[in-house]
Amino acid sequence: MSNPFLTDRLQEFGTTIFTQMSALAVETNSVNLGQGFPDSDGPAEVAEAARRAIADGHNQYPPLPGIAPLREAVAEHRRRFRGQDFDPDGEVLVTAGATEALAAAMLALTGPGDEVVTFEPYYDSYAAGIALSGATRRVVTLQAPDWSFDPDALRAAFTPATKALLLNTPHNPTGKVFSRDEMMLIAELCCEHDIVAVTDEVYEHLVFDGEHIALATLPGMAERTLTVSSAGKIFSFTGWKIGWACGPAELVAAVRTAKQFLTFVSGAPFQHAVAVGLRLGDDFFDGYTAEMKAKRDRLCAGLAGTGLEVLVPEGTYFASCDIRSIGETNGIDFCLGLPERAGVVAVPTMVFYDDREAGAPIIRFAFCKKDEVLDEAVRRLGAGLA
Repeated sequence: MSNPFLTDRLQEFGTTIFTQMSALAVETNSVNLGQGFPDSDGPAEVAEAARRAIADGHNQYPPLPGIAPLREAVAEHRRRFRGQDFDPDGEVLVTAGATEALAAAMLALTGPGDEVVTFEPYYDSYAAGIALSGATRRVVTLQAPDWSFDPDALRAAFTPATKALLLNTPHNPTGKVFSRDEMMLIAELCCEHDIVAVTDEVYEHLVFDGEHIALATLPGMAERTLTVSSAGKIFSFTGWKIGWACGPAELVAAVRTAKQFLTFVSGAPFQHAVAVGLRLGDDFFDGYTAEMKAKRDRLCAGLAGTGLEVLVPEGTYFASCDIRSIGETNGIDFCLGLPERAGVVAVPTMVFYDDREAGAPIIRFAFCKKDEVLDEAVRRLGAGLA
């Protein structure tokens, strides 16, 4: 039944699958590998910086663009890791996580009659953000098991109504890291059609195979790309909700105008702490990647041992499985029954597709958990799926 209090373009969005599965996890005392949040805190020095900022009185509204030390740290981080140069005073915007940056970008840069090209499966907030702006999404399907896409399908997705491209790499939920050739094609099409690109790069430090390529660094893209990232995924403080957007001043100003009437500002003391985090040494960033790669390998090996076909991710902290390997075909039914069957929560990726048939047999597990939690989940799955 439709909700009379929602506008037509939001009718398809109700309670998210994450909310449903989290409730199931609590009700059934299941191991929750559905939601993508770590079960341990990030660097101690970053946490201490937040406590110090609170004690020092940084508890009132920060400036709308974000505090200067964090904007400067973001610019330094982009230069250090991606070779990009941004002016902290006009080309960097601090947001309430990456989700707000992406939603504000859609509201600011697209509207009714516009089309936004993106890949499916897509993180659910993408579809909602596009709908909020009144634009229409045009999806190109990533094909399991290698998550490749048809270049001709991507070309066909661009029309005279295309206003923006929304790209996530490393990609949630598949774990795909787009290759250089794929990124070059995407860049060529953006330039050919003279559109804006919005890139979600929150998993930029979680690349295990291949390389992370920032779209804005490719020919013709710096002047038309808004790059989004987040401290939650880099430092394992997801509850702090500190993200940022970088790009040409006119794009950032547009997004800032929309953001002003969403959250206005957020997380004053956490902004100070994230500025400390972004300046940590390579030992932290390298160690974080290595730690998550080891968790990926640990969970994927365990899942394979239960009979599931594992689609090993190149990045992020999610691993997908094809349940047809154990005689199942509907991921939603399978995941809704899994807590009772095995005491484990996973997410059906069918909910991230327009083409539900393509996503029907694929489910997703998060491996950003303690090793003992991953091992217990595998033990339960082994017993429950036997």
